[in-house]
Amino acid sequence: MTASERILAALKGLLTHFSALSLTGWLINLALTATVIALAWAAGRVARRLTLIGAHRLPGPADAEKTVRTHRLARLAGFTVRSVSSLLAVLVAADIWGFNLLAWTATPVGAQILAGLLRLVLLLIVAVAAFELVGLAIGRAMGGFAERADEPRRRAQLATLAPLLRGITQTAIVVVAVLMALSELGVKIGPLLAGAGVVGVALGFGAQTLVKDFLTGIFLIVEDIVSVGDIVRIGDSGGLVEQMTLRTIRLRDFDGTVHVFPYSEAQVLHNLTKSFSYYVFDLQVSYSSDLDAALAIMKRVGARLKSDPNFADKILEPIEVVGVDNLADSGVVLKARIKTIPIQQWTVGREYNRRIKLAFDEAGVEIPFPHLKVVMPEQQIAELTATRGAPN
Repeated sequence: MTASERILAALKGLLTHFSALSLTGWLINLALTATVIALAWAAGRVARRLTLIGAHRLPGPADAEKTVRTHRLARLAGFTVRSVSSLLAVLVAADIWGFNLLAWTATPVGAQILAGLLRLVLLLIVAVAAFELVGLAIGRAMGGFAERADEPRRRAQLATLAPLLRGITQTAIVVVAVLMALSELGVKIGPLLAGAGVVGVALGFGAQTLVKDFLTGIFLIVEDIVSVGDIVRIGDSGGLVEQMTLRTIRLRDFDGTVHVFPYSEAQVLHNLTKSFSYYVFDLQVSYSSDLDAALAIMKRVGARLKSDPNFADKILEPIEVVGVDNLADSGVVLKARIKTIPIQQWTVGREYNRRIKLAFDEAGVEIPFPHLKVVMPEQQIAELTATRGAPN
């Protein structure tokens, strides 16, 4: 018997079986089938809801990462329960309509198909669980190392490495799970791996920029050149390092704009907040001002700022007044700088600028503003004076 003949015979048998049912039997079977399907769907929803409630009661800070992982765990629990309940619903619904699938699974072909499906479902559940557990374990481990680190710089470096390690490990889990699933489906993965190796070599030659991005990013992190939380400048853009992936660095500037750079394009990177920072002052005073008095005021204001409890923990060293730096067109430029902890230089600098303005005003030190001096020939001045003094 050909395949088409077997399919036609099966369809004829199904039509004969269903035509033997009365209208009442049809209605009862449909109602029972709908009830079984609704119960299977409700079981998944209840499992997901109970998992959410239980996970929220677990100890630990209610941060964004915990919320994301809680919802992932709830989806996994709901998927698992829904898969099992759906399988049971199929068996029960088939029995309602007069088909004994359990007896069919007792045959060699049915048992083989059922065992394969169960292995695939189990593989999916284990892969998802490993995916989440590995991510959680790496996050907890790196977080513990960061908490025990003495230097803030080390903590920032560990916080940068954590998502990279998590991404690499979880990618490996996904690849292994896909290969095992293909093996369960009867696909020979040996030739597939050999072909993937050849394709990988070809992609390596064709995607040299991606490889360069990856290697440059690894060296930037391992050599502690930049970490998440630093403020850096790349080209004409700058901002807070918000995230570092396997091939890109993401900066968010003051107005909220996100700048994304591949590592290979970050040829010259300016880190403004590594270990410590300086705020540099270029203050102008008029040529008629007492320069020694102005320099003394700058030192005094810096000392008072450092002794202020609100800023003492942000300033690492007393203000360094360099002296007269330039004789500009409008005034004399006085240069100074304050050494601060990372990222606090702008806070300290703004407060110092406010205080020095008040101190200069009180002492009578003039801060110049741009002005223009017009020089006219003496003959034109005489003519202008004569014109204004002539009677009408």
